Amino acid sequence: MTNATISYDDLTNASANAVRSAIRKGAYTGHTAGLAAGKLQCNLAILPQEFALDFLRFCQRNPKPCPVVGISDNGDPKLPTLGHDIDIRTDVAMYRVFRGGALSEEVTDISDVWTDGFVTVALGCSFTFENALMRNGIPVRHLETGRNVPMFKTNIDLVPAGRFGGQMVVTMRPIPAEQVDTAREISRRFPQAHGAPIAVGDPAQIGIDDLAVPDWGDAVDIKDGEIPVYWACGVTPQNVLLDANLPICITHSPGHMLIADVAEDAETTILT
Repeated sequence: MTNATISYDDLTNASANAVRSAIRKGAYTGHTAGLAAGKLQCNLAILPQEFALDFLRFCQRNPKPCPVVGISDNGDPKLPTLGHDIDIRTDVAMYRVFRGGALSEEVTDISDVWTDGFVTVALGCSFTFENALMRNGIPVRHLETGRNVPMFKTNIDLVPAGRFGGQMVVTMRPIPAEQVDTAREISRRFPQAHGAPIAVGDPAQIGIDDLAVPDWGDAVDIKDGEIPVYWACGVTPQNVLLDANLPICITHSPGHMLIADVAEDAETTILT
C-alpha cells in the first residue's frame, strides 16, 4: 500500500490497468463511474463455493440485474477472461464484507479474508453503457456533477433459486424526454450491462417513494423536460446475498466497480 493519493480527475483519461494499479496501491478509493471509458465495469459477488451453483442459477433466472460476465475457479483470485493482471483481492476500490447476513466491514483490500473456498462471480454494470450515451449527446447527470449514480430499492420481485431471492435494485438517470427512446435503444445493445431500461417515469410504479433520497449513491437534479429512467442495477445481488444469510460473502461497495480490460461491447474472451 502507498500513502500517496490520486484524485478522480487524475484518472479520467487513464487506462483500465492504470486505474486498477492506483486502486491496488491504495492510492485511489473513490467511485469508478466515468473511468476507463470504453472498458467493461463489473459488479462483484464473492461467496463460498458450496453456494455458488445456486447463486449462478439465480443470476441465470434474473439476467437483467445479474448479467454474468466472468466466473473464477475455486479459490483463484484471478479472472483471466476479464484481464491478464486482475487480482480480485486488491483491484476494487472498496469492498463490503458480510458475515451472517450483516455488514461486517468495508475495506479496500480483502487479502486477509480471502480463502481457497471462495468463488468470484463478476456481473455487468450500467456504468459501461454510459460512455455510449454520452457519445450520442445524451447527458449523464451524475457524471456531469462528479457524483455516484443514485440507486433505489424497488418492489419488483426476482425469480428465486435456492436460498437466493428478493427485489430488484435500480439506477436512475434523468434523460431529456426527446432522447428517452434513443437512450433505450443504445442501452439495449449492452445486455452484459443490464440492457434496456426496466421502467420510465413515475417512480411509484416500481415502489420508489422519493427520488431525492436514494438508498445508495447520490441524489441528482431532474431538470424541466427530463424524465427519470430506471435501469436494473448490480447492487441487486448484494441485497440478495445479504438476505441469504451466508456465513460470509464479499461484494464491491456501490459505485466502486472492477474495471476489466475487455471492451464494453465485446465478448469477455481475454485469457492468460
